[in-house]
Amino acid sequence: MEKASDCYANYTKILKNELLTALGCTEPICIAYCSAVMRKALGKEPERIRAFCSGNLIKNAQGAGVPNSGGMKGIAASAILGAVGGNPAKQLELLTEITPEQIEHAKALLEKGICETILLENEEDNLQVIIRGEADGHTAEAELKHTHTNICRVERDGKEVPFEHQKTETAVSGSQADIEALSREMTVRGIIEYAENVDPKQAGLKDLICRQIQYNTQISEEGLHSEWGASVGKVILKRGDNVRARAVASAAAGSDARMSGCEMPVVINSGSGNQGITVTMPVVRYAEEFGKDEEDLIRALLISNLIAIHIKAAYGRLSAFCGAVSAATGAGAAITWMAGGSYEQICDTITNTLGTISGMICDGAKPSCASKIASAVDTAITAHEMAMLQKSFHSGEGLIKEDIEATIRSIGRMASEGMVSTDRKILELMLEKEK
Repeated sequence: MEKASDCYANYTKILKNELLTALGCTEPICIAYCSAVMRKALGKEPERIRAFCSGNLIKNAQGAGVPNSGGMKGIAASAILGAVGGNPAKQLELLTEITPEQIEHAKALLEKGICETILLENEEDNLQVIIRGEADGHTAEAELKHTHTNICRVERDGKEVPFEHQKTETAVSGSQADIEALSREMTVRGIIEYAENVDPKQAGLKDLICRQIQYNTQISEEGLHSEWGASVGKVILKRGDNVRARAVASAAAGSDARMSGCEMPVVINSGSGNQGITVTMPVVRYAEEFGKDEEDLIRALLISNLIAIHIKAAYGRLSAFCGAVSAATGAGAAITWMAGGSYEQICDTITNTLGTISGMICDGAKPSCASKIASAVDTAITAHEMAMLQKSFHSGEGLIKEDIEATIRSIGRMASEGMVSTDRKILELMLEKEK
């Protein structure tokens, strides 16, 4: 086993790489980002755009609202708006400076039909997009794959061109593949020890986690106080004013706003704003209920974020497995830790959550994600309550294995290997609806 200093450095590296700030659902935003890079290489506004997207990217982008777009949704809107006014230097926040005039122009181009969406038949990664633009006899291409900011190729008229914000390495150090390998090598025990002993300020994590609390709370409050999507969060609060309802509603409300194009930024987890909100808000609400101070809340969020990342690394960034499950599992584990639960009870919380709701499918990013988040968080809270009463599911029951790491690997294999055909069928049915 690695010595503690090396292990802590790896966990810190993972957090700094994964907890990024993003404006809008990350799938349409990464399309807009790639398109903005293409526009810069082309040197002028394209007359025609073709967006070649992997199946999972299409699934997660076609129904999501695009922020700062005046209500537009989907892939073509994202690509056009990114080309019209996106600032590639801002990466996942590239649409913050879009003007009303640019929005109207993008809407006109969308109506004109200048952008075609094409499924990548031989995709190299389940998160991959190639944006090709044409103008005045010239062409430009930008390609992004594996993560939402990893621009791996930029060309103009078939020749590679330099791109100052190109990101084939992570924001910290090492390739994204290295970071994901580190995420898989984490252990629940190691995560708990790290969260309890690391100095968040010295490690450069305090400001990061406080920003996550601030941004994700703000968008949650927006979802609770305004009309966004199906108002899942507001509906849940009608059950009554108790910590469970507040925790579930706060997570769902953030997604209500985000999936419907709210312009407020969030701090993401595992490449997803919904997952970032889900790992954050239930923990914030239970910390308030338990009377925890800022330091305890920060340590709890280290647990929540890292457990979610660890589980997600077992099955990949995009799949047919709903990411709200791994995020809610992280939140449930953190709640158990704040309640004084033992390592065994934290493991039982994870086991109970994964043993209950790991079958929930991902059929794209859209307003109903808020309801899936609500279901996942509610399940995680039940799992926590069971664990605190020494109740848990056992090895041999379904996908549950002899220890927590084996269980996480079991769930990961089910999601990454067993749900491949499910993923294909989901995409087929979603595209069929558009015919």
